[in-house]
Amino acid sequence: TYVLEENYDLDLVYVTERIICVSFPSVVEENSYSCNLREVASMLRSKHGHNYLLFNLSEKRSDINQLHPKVLDCGWPDHHAPALEKVCTICKAMDTWMSADTHNVVVLHNQGNRGRTGVVVAAYMHYSHMSGSADQALDRFAMKRFYEDKVLPVSQPSQKRYVGYFSGLLSGQIQINNKPLFLHHVLLHGVPDCEYQGGCRPFLKIYQAMHPVYTSGIYNVHGDGQTSICITIEPGLLLKGDILLKCYHKRFHSRSRDVIFRVQFHTCAVHDLGMTFGKDELDETFRGTMTFRTKQVQQKKKDDQTSNLEEVDL
Repeated sequence: TYVLEENYDLDLVYVTERIICVSFPSVVEENSYSCNLREVASMLRSKHGHNYLLFNLSEKRSDINQLHPKVLDCGWPDHHAPALEKVCTICKAMDTWMSADTHNVVVLHNQGNRGRTGVVVAAYMHYSHMSGSADQALDRFAMKRFYEDKVLPVSQPSQKRYVGYFSGLLSGQIQINNKPLFLHHVLLHGVPDCEYQGGCRPFLKIYQAMHPVYTSGIYNVHGDGQTSICITIEPGLLLKGDILLKCYHKRFHSRSRDVIFRVQFHTCAVHDLGMTFGKDELDETFRGTMTFRTKQVQQKKKDDQTSNLEEVDL
């Protein structure tokens, strides 16, 4: 593993001899960013010629072409998990490129939290384990060490969850559930005190494939870490695929809002009557104790209906 950290604005790591991570902080001066891009591009060309393929895991920006004329833009929002299908697409593209020529290497570009890079590295570690040979064992060990040492401490629970989904689907430990789900209730346990004066005004926003599909009303509760509320959705909300659920606190004397928690899951991995997420399984959790449960998720077939319970702890 080769590490270049001549400038705090740039972190270049050879995770393996053929997987290179180029990371920038979320906030960086444009001049510094452009200068570092040129420096990295010069190093990559001198070391690898034209045998490198660039994957941009961040937002699109034209100046990334300085690193490589052809950029595969496959980014998603920082601190979030990617779509499960996107993880598969990236891993297939990486494997196809590196299998085409033993000199070919992959460059993963990311600006922001290392979580996005970690998801791809961890996912490819599992992918190569299923498709690769024994001589890749050292590479898989290097990827595992990078993920555990550099990424896990700063990654979000939903990012870890999606790596687990991908690994489970590859190994067959997770059987795909293609049935649509209908969400009827979300239970929040331990609603926190969100303001100095006390109290909390929670509401939910639910996204499917990052598109908003539901916004609840605003609830007024006494937030003391002991209060529970049930948010009922009738008729049930049809969910399928990648789901993002955000819980906000609407401030009392302001138009602004604060995130209480965020959680992502994929319906293909939902089989039980209930799902529960503890506080340590939620992203960006508000201070204080909280448990979140989504309850009464109904699975529907064309001919019959069966009730399911889905629970989440916050």
